[in-house]
Amino acid sequence: MTNKRMNVLAMAIIGLGVTPVWAQTSPAAETMDHAQHQGLPSPDAVQPPAAQDAMPAMDHSGMKPEKTQTAVEMPGMDHGNPSAPQQGTAAMDHGEMNMQGGAAPPDARDPHAYSGGYTLDSGKYALPGPRQLRLADEHSFGSLLVDRLERVDTREGNAIAYEAQAWFGRNYDRLVIKAEGDYDKGKLQEARTELLWGHAIATFWDTQLGVRYDSGVGPDRGWLAFGVQGLAPYWFEVDAAAYVGDNGRTAFRLGAEYELLLTQKLVLQPRLEINAYGKSDEALGIGSGLSDGVAGLRLRYEFTRQFAPYIGVERVEKFGKTADLARAAGEKTDETRWVAGVRFWF
Repeated sequence: MTNKRMNVLAMAIIGLGVTPVWAQTSPAAETMDHAQHQGLPSPDAVQPPAAQDAMPAMDHSGMKPEKTQTAVEMPGMDHGNPSAPQQGTAAMDHGEMNMQGGAAPPDARDPHAYSGGYTLDSGKYALPGPRQLRLADEHSFGSLLVDRLERVDTREGNAIAYEAQAWFGRNYDRLVIKAEGDYDKGKLQEARTELLWGHAIATFWDTQLGVRYDSGVGPDRGWLAFGVQGLAPYWFEVDAAAYVGDNGRTAFRLGAEYELLLTQKLVLQPRLEINAYGKSDEALGIGSGLSDGVAGLRLRYEFTRQFAPYIGVERVEKFGKTADLARAAGEKTDETRWVAGVRFWF
């Protein structure tokens, strides 16, 4: 008898422990919890299916919205069919509307003329004497750049080379002088001097028209010159020119430089120059076609932007018929030069 009571008591305890688990995991409890969380009415508030079936069906097809006291009824407007054209309303033509206020009055001042007809040189507001207010492009400036003034060492000896450019004028028009040459063995070996008129055609480009004069060992030559000079994309400095001389002579010259800033004061400058001629000139040892080229590399240190010593190396080579003439005269067609010099401008 005692054992039976103990078994009944144990089963009751086990049943009490299992009952809360069933209550937590029942589908009804989950439905109740999500309905309250989403703001939906609880299942107790929903009418049973029997009550819903008892409600008569409602026909909404014959219902029309009632007019309120604040509604304004427009004649000819059919609210039942919004797509139907409305009667009694005036059509608006927006094409005739002028948003700028119409035409200017006949006595309006010309916006492109000076104010009130006065200028800087005339009228009651003009200052006596010459004009004192001038724009930057109304002033004349000048500059001199000595790009190369160097000593050149080769196996044959040494020489002095120079290249300079000076200009004077304004932003759009200026006078330009270019000079380049070699001085060796106590005399000028070859020199090129150009006198040009430069005109700006773009922000970084000038056209140049003028004359060129070649002098040195051998006969002198004169040329008409036309070229362009400026700053190409990616900061390449370009100087290109075509020349026309006497007896049908023509020539072309192209020079390019680039400045690579290793530091704020240490600058590496590659340089390239080529020359071509349309006609042979045996007196000067020049053959037709591509004549010669120079490729150099200079490293300079800028104590200031206006003054910088440098060292470098360059390779000089002659091509085509010019090389043939050099071999016939017992001269070298190529050589390596070591250079050291100074670059300055003001």
